[in-house]
Amino acid sequence: MREHNHTQEATLVLSNVRMTDGRRADIVLDGEHIAELAPPGQGQAERKLDCTGLYVSSGWIDMHVHAFPEFDPYGDEIDEIGIRQGVTTIVDAGSCGADRIGELAASARSARTNLLAFLNISRIGLSRIDELSRLEWIDAERAAEAVRAHPDLIVGLKARISGSVVKENGIQPLRMARSLSGALSLPLMVHIGSGPPDITEVIPLLEKNDVLTHYLNGKHNNLFDAAGNPLPVLTEAISRGVHLDVGHGTASFSFRVAEAARRHGIAPDTISSDIYRGNRLNGPVYSLANVMSKFLHLGYSLQEIVDAVTVRAADWLNRPELGRIRPGESANLTLFAVEDGPVPLTDSEGAVLTASHSIHPKGVVIHGQYAACEIRP
Repeated sequence: MREHNHTQEATLVLSNVRMTDGRRADIVLDGEHIAELAPPGQGQAERKLDCTGLYVSSGWIDMHVHAFPEFDPYGDEIDEIGIRQGVTTIVDAGSCGADRIGELAASARSARTNLLAFLNISRIGLSRIDELSRLEWIDAERAAEAVRAHPDLIVGLKARISGSVVKENGIQPLRMARSLSGALSLPLMVHIGSGPPDITEVIPLLEKNDVLTHYLNGKHNNLFDAAGNPLPVLTEAISRGVHLDVGHGTASFSFRVAEAARRHGIAPDTISSDIYRGNRLNGPVYSLANVMSKFLHLGYSLQEIVDAVTVRAADWLNRPELGRIRPGESANLTLFAVEDGPVPLTDSEGAVLTASHSIHPKGVVIHGQYAACEIRP
């Protein structure tokens, strides 16, 4: 561990925390930065928080949320699905198009949670749930203006390509999204679901660094055949460097499909919740931690799971500092416990599995402040 000497007394020490690789340390914070990683019990600061029994990681990142509270059903408050759930950075997955992205940006300024966003290619966003049913709503000029106005917020473009969204337009909205992606030099996040269009039409249009979200959904139009084998379009997409994102949601995560993916070594690049008010309060999502617990039960290691909400998400966002715990870096941390005891976990198809261990966030450090988590069932 690196040690730093400071003439000024540090403000907070997180004492005896455990890293996911098994190391223990005292994390000494000096304002908004990590001052030192000290041996357990040796960190010095004005205040000490005893973290015995807790893990620490860089702050969790949820790559797929809906954080524009004015929209119903797909909306929620930023901090409600952010720091109160142990998540220090959320990425809104296309709630807003060009019409209202400015309002989302304004709401981020009053929140404590870090917010980034995918811009919906439909200018109306999720003000209605068939936002790609009229091609004139895909306004390239308005989208370009939005990207120019909010370069620090917008990380990519979002296209929801399922039958209920595109209606009679089939694959054409995705072709238009692909063109817009090239013009704006931004990757796509593509939602998959019930057809048409058929999944074999959708996946070949995704390129390296595009995000395929809901890849473990159990709908008829999914990425695995009846025997649980991955379709060729999925394995080809992985070979191209397409990024696999969970995006659990109300209807987009199946234990059956996730177990098939696990058998074939098709692990998620990022674990995300697709959380909004309804599935936070009523399930089956509840929280990012609940989704992470499902992967723990599926047999993924704690290190793999935490990396999927920290390091790998931060790298995709081109913000690697969000995934690191190092002296000199900003203090962006999540404290959590792995607790024993039977916990029922429900997927989007109503299947219930009983887990013997589950992940529970206990607190975050963000912008120089510690905050306890407040998951509200």
